[in-house]
Amino acid sequence: MAAGKEIRNKIKSVENTKKITKAMEMVAAAKMRKAQDRMRTARPYSDKVAAIAGHLSMANPEYVHAFMQANDAGKPVGIVIVTTDKGLCGGLNTNMLRAVTTKLREIDAAGKKAEVVAIGNKGLGFMNRIGATVVAHATQLGDTPHLDKLIGPVKVLLDKYAAGELSSVYLCFTRFVNTMKQEPVLQQLLPLSSESLQEKAKAAHAWDYLYEPDAQTVIDELLVRYTESLVYQAVAENMASEQSARMVAMKAATDNAGTLIKELKLVYNKTRQAAITKELSEIVSGAAAIGG
Repeated sequence: MAAGKEIRNKIKSVENTKKITKAMEMVAAAKMRKAQDRMRTARPYSDKVAAIAGHLSMANPEYVHAFMQANDAGKPVGIVIVTTDKGLCGGLNTNMLRAVTTKLREIDAAGKKAEVVAIGNKGLGFMNRIGATVVAHATQLGDTPHLDKLIGPVKVLLDKYAAGELSSVYLCFTRFVNTMKQEPVLQQLLPLSSESLQEKAKAAHAWDYLYEPDAQTVIDELLVRYTESLVYQAVAENMASEQSARMVAMKAATDNAGTLIKELKLVYNKTRQAAITKELSEIVSGAAAIGG
């Protein structure tokens, strides 16, 4: 029964794995609800800042912020990559990094360089492996994103764009659609589109503003806050997507473990039955030989 013992050990091992994946599924489900609430709470702030920025851009057409000006197309391209710190979340990071890789190939084919800011361990590790230029990174963000941890790395690219050292800046993250669906997104962060800002401004009620100390200072600060809110929203969306993908992946792993246990038990029962049948036949044969 050496084979039977080996199968029993496999069954026990898979049962232990099933307990772990079930626990991880329940933890991810609890974190997913909090992450979704945080993501939905951040959306109104981002929309409101965009509407105000649109109002100000229409009210002051004579002043154009550096974030809304197009730089030399031959300059390097900045990319902010948002991934997870941990794995076991299905193809979430793989799909997003595949889109980033495609973009990097396009940039390289155009004869330009790329400068990367990596948010999350998975993206940082991948960029280092492919030899990309990582100018800043932020890892170990935990379950709750904090803007003070994100501002520093992202500001590196924002300052370079404002100084005219980058032609554009892109933001790559995974957008939360629903629990079963998350889609990778690669959107242009800078230069900001005046048309999109004005569209959001037209959707809201128009206001006339009093500026203190002056319109230029207010617009400068507001557009920086708006850009930071886009990055924060991307991180919040990515965290909600991470927990949803992990819950689905762990549920699939738990179900697969249950199926494997059933198959192993069936094999074990067949092996045990074959061994018992073999022993009985040997006893009968021995008794018949003795009885002559």
